[in-house]
Amino acid sequence: MPRIDNRTARAHFLDRHALAGTPAGTAKGADLQGLIDTLGFVQIDSINTVARAHHMILHARRPAYRPRALELLHDRDRGVFEHWTHDASMISMQHFPHWRLKFRRYEVALAERWKKWGRSGFEEKFDDVLRRISDHGPCCSADVGEDEARSSGGWWDWHPSKTALEYLWRTGQLSVTRREGFRKVYDLTENVIPDKHLDAMPHEAQTIDWACNSALDKLGFATSGEIAAFWDLITPSEAKVWCAEALARGEIIEIEIEQVDGRWRKSFCRPGLLDVEPEAAPSRMRILSPFDPALRDRKRAERLFGFFYRIEIFVPEPQRKYGYYVFPIMEGDRLVGRIDMKAERDADRLHVRALWPEPGVAFGKGRLAKLAGALERSARLANVSEVSFEPDWLR
Repeated sequence: MPRIDNRTARAHFLDRHALAGTPAGTAKGADLQGLIDTLGFVQIDSINTVARAHHMILHARRPAYRPRALELLHDRDRGVFEHWTHDASMISMQHFPHWRLKFRRYEVALAERWKKWGRSGFEEKFDDVLRRISDHGPCCSADVGEDEARSSGGWWDWHPSKTALEYLWRTGQLSVTRREGFRKVYDLTENVIPDKHLDAMPHEAQTIDWACNSALDKLGFATSGEIAAFWDLITPSEAKVWCAEALARGEIIEIEIEQVDGRWRKSFCRPGLLDVEPEAAPSRMRILSPFDPALRDRKRAERLFGFFYRIEIFVPEPQRKYGYYVFPIMEGDRLVGRIDMKAERDADRLHVRALWPEPGVAFGKGRLAKLAGALERSARLANVSEVSFEPDWLR
């Protein structure tokens, strides 16, 4: 069986995730569209310690990126749409027709699950919500169910009309037309999605084939489980069947990928991958979002890069090794540390609380200079002027 050594595997992986080559480009309009098309989607997250996850993901690949560019691409140009992969994401608009499979599967699964969790009465609100939007235009959750009990709790305390909005969005009858702050504003899907994408109706088999082909191309190499997990659009068993059939047709081959600990792991790839010389990652330092697509699969990041990473939200303070929400630091094709920092906007500064180098990594003069450049870029993204440090910040 053909083999790819660990260093080459990392190079292929980072190349497919747009982390190879010089990070340059306007990061707006067609350039930003091309970047998201390469990635497929960008995960959205509400935490704004420095900047929201989707902004940090794009900024790591395009230092010129600013949040307004993604807002225009979604709200005005309709180059992306918002829905779920493994989590809420901005997805290339060209893929919208394949989300009809997720819409159909959500119709049954969500209704059963939410009823089991005690969310009653939301189905009775569907007609009211749809009529409200049809008659009066886009709305957010605060605009519906005015007579329903409100709570300051989390998603489990949604009032019935808010639950109806979310269900209608997840099943494709509504779409997010924009966000105000971080609050979703919903409209009828036909008012948001361009006709050429709205009218396309792929069959289930076509979507399964597309999901597997595109996931493998964006990952470079993957197991059937990793292929299924990429879009979270199809089941692991569907991906397993596709891999067996594609292997029999000669469209993919089996290879072994060297892990960072020297062990070998079977994966699938295109036959031509072995003939491609991947572009090397630049030596510059980048601060990544915890939800960066290159790190989303924590086990894969550990196998390929030797980087054990979990967000320590549920670890009690005395037992935490790091801050609960720390940012991975990438230098070239290595993950060299993690940094605890926060944009303190009232003080107009990006404040570094601590940095923990990875084992065997020393932050000497040259590496500290690279870090200073990365922090300055992060400060510009966060729209603050200075970078400050806690005493004894370098652990």
